[in-house]
Amino acid sequence: MIKPRAAYPDIVATIGDTPLVGIASLSPDPGVRLLAKLERQNPTGSVKDRISAALVDDLEARGRLGPGQVLLESTSGNTGISLGLIATRRGYPITLVMAENVSVERRQLVQAFGARIIDSPGALGSNGAIAKARELAASDDRYALVDQYGNEVNSTAHELSTGPEILAQCPDIDAFVAGLGTGGTLMGVARFMRRAKPGVKIVAAEPVQGAGIPGLRSLEDGFIPEILDQTLIDKSFVISSAEAIAGVRALLAHEGIFAGPSSGAILVAARRLAREMPGATIVALLPDGGWKYLSGGVFTPGPDWPAAELDEALLG
Repeated sequence: MIKPRAAYPDIVATIGDTPLVGIASLSPDPGVRLLAKLERQNPTGSVKDRISAALVDDLEARGRLGPGQVLLESTSGNTGISLGLIATRRGYPITLVMAENVSVERRQLVQAFGARIIDSPGALGSNGAIAKARELAASDDRYALVDQYGNEVNSTAHELSTGPEILAQCPDIDAFVAGLGTGGTLMGVARFMRRAKPGVKIVAAEPVQGAGIPGLRSLEDGFIPEILDQTLIDKSFVISSAEAIAGVRALLAHEGIFAGPSSGAILVAARRLAREMPGATIVALLPDGGWKYLSGGVFTPGPDWPAAELDEALLG
């Protein structure tokens, strides 16, 4: 019999404690144990819920946020949605800078939480949104910039929550794989593991330059997040958009996991790592669910969907 959890005081208290599940059918080596950390189970559906309250707490503690001020952040979607939840709970207005080509679902979700959107040029991607948000914050004192790319609280939140959770769920972990976005997840888990279980490999899934995989960034695009310490990353795999889509479809077709494009890229990286680490236990963090990407056509039925067999050429 399943023991029910006690009631939570509010929705924010449900952040974290996400499930870790086996995805054995997607391991390229039967001797390699492959597990997925399902961050879509957070209240707004992504890993970004873990950092949002902490970032707002930090602004308040430093006297940067109070009555009459507006939360401001650049986002491709998930952080904005998460901040919208925190803003709703605490009564702050929120403005988000988003590239004009961000999916309609992500725009609708941030607006559902009451956010005002300022568009930045789609051709400039997330880098353009970051620059515009920083310009707005510098020119108008009403704005309190969250700055997930430059605030170490981002990675500290993962050091205090994500890392300990993973080790408690999987004490025999040999490697951790996550996407390279702000760098917060990788840095926080890396710092925790360096102390708690030295020897765990920290591996990044990085998109091909210009690939446009939502939530991930190529360092070749010219912006390196200030919180990113590349010495903490043991290995990186560069993933294309086609490979990420193949990964997303494989997760759904073979394991029933409905995930976003960055999760597909992370799966491909984890499979490549598995071929290099016989007998290893590998944890791949899947940042969000697939609901926000339906309009992009990734899940549109066609003659090749769902895939009957794994496409080894794309999945690695």
